[in-house]
Parts: sequence; C-alpha cells; structure tokens
Amino acid sequence: MKLLPFADHVATENTAVLVLANDADPLLVSLEGVTRIDLHFPKFSDGRAFSQAFLLRRRREFSGEIRATGDVLADQLAQMERSGFDVAVLRADQDRAIAERVLASYPGHKVGRYQGDAVQVQPHFTETAAA
Repeated sequence: MKLLPFADHVATENTAVLVLANDADPLLVSLEGVTRIDLHFPKFSDGRAFSQAFLLRRRREFSGEIRATGDVLADQLAQMERSGFDVAVLRADQDRAIAERVLASYPGHKVGRYQGDAVQVQPHFTETAAA
C-alpha cells in the first residue's frame, strides 16, 4: 500500500477520478473511464468506506486505484489494504514512518495468510495445495 502525507494529496477535477460520497452505493455508480476512486473517512469510527472498497474490488471488479482520504489513521492501514485500498492519504497529524511500521508489522495477511481478502480471494494454503 502506498502512503501519502496529507499535503501530497491532490483532489482533482480529472474526470478519470471519482470521488464517492460516504453514503453512496458503489454498486450503482458508473465506473466507465474511471481510473481512481477516492473514498472518504469522515471520522475514525465511520467504516463505511471499508465496505465501499470491498464492494468495488469484489463485486464491481474495479482494478484501478482506490484511495482512502479523510480521517485516516495508521491503526487502520492493515484493514484498508485487506479491504482493497491501494493508497492511503494520512491525516495531517499522522507520522509516515510510524504508519510504515504499522503496515510492516502485519505481514501475516500477505504471506501465509489463512483468510482471503478483497484482493486475494483464495487463502494462501489453497494456493499451495493446488500446486
């Protein structure tokens, strides 16, 4: 997952970027020509963007960039990655070095994982058993 400091995030007027409202149904929006979707966390305790990202990856099979914006804390990064986010724009007070350590401390869901996620549907042990 790529981490961006708050200052480096550019909300764009580009038509290839879709800014999806927190209460919008991702199953109903048109994704034609969209290369990036910005999902917003209005506050730490509001997890609707997790569900939106998961639905975009699994049901809509969106392969472009999904970016987390808003009240994004280092504590949420591992779950964001598992839900289908590619990029996280850290809240202004979040230290990027700490966020990178948080991501690095959860390698279990990438290697040797026992559950699938939004990106890798099959658990790791089924991949090795099939080989």
